[in-house]
Formats: sequence, structure tokens, C-alpha cells
Amino acid sequence: MKRLEKDSLGSISVPEDALWGAQTQRSILNFAIGDEVVPLEIIYAIAQIKASAARVNYHLGLIDKDIAQFITEASSEIIAGKHNDQFPLKVWQTGSGTQTNMNVNEVISNIASKRLNNPLGSFDPLHPNDHVNRSQSTNDVFPAAIQIATILNLKKTLIPELKKLIDLFHQKSHEWKDLIKIGRTHLQDAVPLTLGQEVSAWSSQLETALKRIEINLEELYLLPLGGTAIGTGINAPENFDNLIALDISRNTNLPFETAANKFAIMASHDGLVNIMSQLKLLAVTFLKIVNDLRLLSCGPRAGLSELQLPANEPGSSIMPGKINPTQCEAMAMVCTQIIGMDTSVSIAGSGGHLQMNVYKPLIGYNILKSINLIQNACKSCRENMIEGIQPNKANIKQYLDNSLMLVTALAPSIGYEKASKIAQLAHEKNLSLKEASSQLNYIEPEEFDNLINPKFMVGTN
Repeated sequence: MKRLEKDSLGSISVPEDALWGAQTQRSILNFAIGDEVVPLEIIYAIAQIKASAARVNYHLGLIDKDIAQFITEASSEIIAGKHNDQFPLKVWQTGSGTQTNMNVNEVISNIASKRLNNPLGSFDPLHPNDHVNRSQSTNDVFPAAIQIATILNLKKTLIPELKKLIDLFHQKSHEWKDLIKIGRTHLQDAVPLTLGQEVSAWSSQLETALKRIEINLEELYLLPLGGTAIGTGINAPENFDNLIALDISRNTNLPFETAANKFAIMASHDGLVNIMSQLKLLAVTFLKIVNDLRLLSCGPRAGLSELQLPANEPGSSIMPGKINPTQCEAMAMVCTQIIGMDTSVSIAGSGGHLQMNVYKPLIGYNILKSINLIQNACKSCRENMIEGIQPNKANIKQYLDNSLMLVTALAPSIGYEKASKIAQLAHEKNLSLKEASSQLNYIEPEEFDNLINPKFMVGTN
């Protein structure tokens, strides 16, 4: 069953029970591209903007109390997730996101109509443009919605999960602070460190990545709302920009404020490009960590096998008993995807032509998708792998005892050349360092024992 809806281009058939209207329906027909729909986080942020705009417009005498209440109540229902199926539009639409802004406007209008038992599409009591979109333009609403959604999603999901993983790495680092092992540079044997020190590098990397994200979030608190079409604020009343930022700040309990220069923040989205770059850097960090983990756990008999990862599932359809580092592999794929998505956002960010960037839906989609992907992967790694990692103490001791690079501790006493000859002889004749040292007679056995002590080689960090 269909009903007829009208917009400035004329009439179009809309599914009878749909809360969207003509402009949404045209977008469904004109942009049947891909499977990626505009993220609900952006929809909820737009609804928050609509509610705040209604309160400010009422305060400024532009709409009456009933109109404001209808808009705020309908917006609250959207934010609560009661109408998720009414936002079907694809990411690959107009670069401003106009159809999605109108999708929200139309749904709010029809929620109010339905509440009063008025026909859907009647614009009674709310007109999508005249009431719901009052004092706004897609050009300031959509980027503001991306900024709001990005901040909320980071603070509610990714940042808390990162903190859990950092705490877990701190716990492991303390637990293994006295477990001395061999270090490796160029994938070759190097001087010793503790397993706790090795893990501390991962936690420190993640702490730094988290700080970068938190610091660079500050730029996104500056909203372009009130700039309307191109930043001049045409059709928005005086002080609307400050008041709507204040209302959004109160309702989210976050320090949003109006941008001093709305032309810059509407024509370019450098702050969003920047936060995507921080997500890329986090992905780079995670990729390094999981590559370390799969190297240290490779084996179990023909590899390093210094770490034992939990056996979560069979690893092969043909090789019985094989276990693979699957959590590492899943995280590595997520990180690779995010690095690629960052490139797309960087290119999109450069697509600001004169007074508007026309890649807004792509930028919003990639940022929010990246946040969700890396948060999920982080949680999965923590729960299914890192919590259950155990050191293989026998292998760790064997590699440490047999390492030739312990000879480094002799260099200050006997010089680099003599220490090198001890290592070379031990390697060529398959001797221990002590046996090679004894044959060359470069250092007294007692002094050798004092110097070649891994406990004194790992520093105090």
C-alpha cells in the first residue's frame, strides 16, 4: 500500500506506514548504491540537534510551545531508538547529507502527525522545513552531528575499552616484572629484558594513543550550528549559535560551544580528519602489538613459543590439533581496514570546494565505523586472548641461557673486539659463552660470572 507525499518537485508514492516522506523516498530511489546506510549514531545526533533547535527557537519566539514540544518529544523517541527502521538512506548520497537531514525532519513531522491521528504526510502540526529545520541548514547540521556522534561514541565505547586493556597490560607487566628473557632486534637475538618490560611497551603505546585521541577531541567541541548555509547565519536569529551549543552541552554534559569561525568548520572538516588520523595511529599501535604477540607465540615446537595463547578454536580443517593466533589476525585485519579508511577520509577532507565539503557522509561513516570496529576488536582481544596469555618459562629460560648476546656485558671490561671474538667462537664451535671465554682467556672466570648475569642487564625501568 502506498500514499502520495509532496515536496518542491511534486508528488511521489511512499509506503503507507513509513514515517519518512517525499525527499527520503526520492533518495531511496536515486541512491540505491551499496549496503552502507548512514550510521544511527549520526541520526541520533541530528535528532539531538533538532530538539535543541526547537527549544532555542521557542525561547527566541520563532515557534510556539506546542510546536517545540512536538519536536522535542519526537526527537527523544528517535534518540531512544524507537524508530531505527525509519532511516534507510545510504551513505552514498549527496555529499552534504541533505537527504538524511530531511529524512530526520520528515520522520519527526510524521511522528507528531501520528500522535494527533492526522494523516501521515499532512505536515500537521509540524512542517519538516518550516518547523523542524527552523534556523538550520543541512550544511551546519550534518557536520555538527558527525562531531557530536564521534565524541559520544569515543567516550562511551572505545575510550573505556582502551582503559580496560591498558589496565590489563599493566597487571601483566607487574606479574612478569622478574621474568627475564632475551630481547630481539632485527628479529635477531639481542640483550635481555624482562617480559614485564616488554609488555610495558605495549601499555605505554596504548596510553599515548589514548592521550592523542583525548587531546584531539577538543577541536570537535566547536560546533558550526548557526552558520546555516555557508557560515553567514542567514535565516538564523541572533545568538542562535551560542544558545544551541549551550543547550546541546547541557543535554550531553559535554563542553560544546559555538565555533568562532563557522566558514572554516563548514568548508573543511580538518578536526574530523584529524581524529580519524588518531584512530589510524591507534590501529598502527595495535597492529604492532598483535604482530609481536603472534611472533612470540609462534610454534609450538618450531617457533619461539615464549608465550602461550588461549586455544579458542581448532586452527585447521586438515591438520589435527593445530591452534592459530586468530585474535591477532582479526585485530590485524581491523587495523588494516582502518588504515585504508583513514586514507579515504584524508582524501575526502581535501574535497572542500569553496564554502562546503561534499564528502560529509563518507567522513562520518568511516570515523564511526572505525571506532566501532576497533572497540569490538579490542574487547575481543582482551577477553579471548590477552586475559589468558601465559609465559612459557622453560623456553624463555632456554633462549636466555643460550644467547650469545649476553657477551655485550663484557665489552666495557675487555673491549668490543675481544667480546666479539668470544661470541664468534661460541657460535662457530657451538660452545657456551663461558667455554669460549675460557679458551680465549680474555677475562677471569670469576669476573665473567659477575658480569654475565642477566639480572644486572635489564636496568631499573
